[in-house]
Amino acid sequence: MISQTIKIFHAKSFPHLVLIFCVFAVTGSSSVIVTEPIIKFINLKSLIDFYPIYLIVRIFLVLVFYNILLIFFGTVVGQFEYFSNMQKKFLRRIKIIK
Repeated sequence: MISQTIKIFHAKSFPHLVLIFCVFAVTGSSSVIVTEPIIKFINLKSLIDFYPIYLIVRIFLVLVFYNILLIFFGTVVGQFEYFSNMQKKFLRRIKIIK
């Protein structure tokens, strides 16, 4: 099962896979933490009264900061190329780049 996971994430080894998962975990948590003060600063809740639209805008902001932080944390751990490729793959899937 671990070998399949290593293949899916294109990891070089089990320690590399653990490093990848740690970067994803830290990035996910950090993107929510970083986005919260920005949402409060721009006073998003009072700007958007319709809650579903508010959630969509909030998710969009979290995704933007997630992508920025993924490259940042990937670079910090010396895996810029790996996470850059993951970023490109993500952007292709949502049709932002070809």
